[in-house]
Amino acid sequence: MKIAIYGAGGFGKEVACLIDRINAYGGDWQLIGFFDDSKRVDSSVSRYGKVLGGMDMLMGVDEPLAIAIAINDNKVVRRIRESITNPNITFPNLIDPSLFLVDGQTVKMGEGNIIQNDCMISCDVTIGNFNLFNDHVVVGHDNSIGDFNGLMPGAHLSGGITIGDNNLLGVASVVLQGMCIGNGVTLGANSVLMTQPKNNSTYLGVPAKKFDF
Repeated sequence: MKIAIYGAGGFGKEVACLIDRINAYGGDWQLIGFFDDSKRVDSSVSRYGKVLGGMDMLMGVDEPLAIAIAINDNKVVRRIRESITNPNITFPNLIDPSLFLVDGQTVKMGEGNIIQNDCMISCDVTIGNFNLFNDHVVVGHDNSIGDFNGLMPGAHLSGGITIGDNNLLGVASVVLQGMCIGNGVTLGANSVLMTQPKNNSTYLGVPAKKFDF
């Protein structure tokens, strides 16, 4: 099936690499290029293809096309997804072949998720829509993850955790077992969350404490 990437920056190139790896293990994606509102049409994105246009062109696509939203900002991802109303567009899950599922029969997943290399997901896990699991993310047992969350490289979730929407867990951050994260929480790099966070707040440190800018 034809697929294009929305976002022609560095992360877009990484998602193009992910599509190559999926194809190397039996996938059948045909990458046709990139959509990006801030890039010149026909400009090259490294070796991976060219910019086809922006949102206006995407809305005019008249045949089935899969789209991967490769933006490393969960709020922007949500805005783009809500702007795409073309019924010809679908949003597949792109999952690196290196993903280790402890029990794939008890893992449920929505659409539009991107899971990069060397991640691990345990048993009885529910994952919503348009989440990014960057490389080496670990998700423990009995976790529930909502929509539009970004888990940066090396983020670790213990068991029994509930996560809402629009949260960002920084590089090598840790969430201890049983925590409930609501919406709009940012956990800084190398931070360890040990207490209940407030919505739309930033937490830094070990143990992580609320940081007011």
